[in-house]
Amino acid sequence: MLGEPPRRYRNPAAWRDLEGDLGVNLPADYKEIIDGYAPIQINCHLSLDHPATERWNLGAWIRSTADAWSQVEWDDGEPEGDPRVSLGVPELVFGTPDGLIPIASTDRGETLFYAPRGGQGTSSLFVEDGEGEFFEYSMTFSEWLYRWLIGEDVAGPGSSAFYPGPVALRDLPMTADERPEARYGSSRGM
Repeated sequence: MLGEPPRRYRNPAAWRDLEGDLGVNLPADYKEIIDGYAPIQINCHLSLDHPATERWNLGAWIRSTADAWSQVEWDDGEPEGDPRVSLGVPELVFGTPDGLIPIASTDRGETLFYAPRGGQGTSSLFVEDGEGEFFEYSMTFSEWLYRWLIGEDVAGPGSSAFYPGPVALRDLPMTADERPEARYGSSRGM
């Protein structure tokens, strides 16, 4: 669906450094997609950063996003779809193997998190819908991305953002003056 990956910034050392900082290995399929395409915006909404770039740096984004989420004070019974219940933890933490690691976001306010020790002891994904409600998805990142691209509600109810035809890909600019053109993945027959 995304077409041939350009693999512009593939760098195993950048992943080792990032995973060392996080204290956990990120999913192999996620790293393969990031290495293949990022930094990029997919279908005008989903942004994926890369750990080997200075601009749109995944590690810096994870740290700043985790820090921001760590400042939120949760009352008892909040947030909706409280990840603490599924994770089996008394306190919600971000950017650590025991909590939620932000891995992608949309321009609609949604944040996708990787939970290394998700529900039932296996990793899972959580999506915060931009309104404070969390939804858990027991699937790989590549399956989540596929379902998002075909228009399923994988960021909460009513969250689909389906566009017929080939997937639109726009490399994120690496300088202030750069204006990358959109390119398109292979035909989906949709």
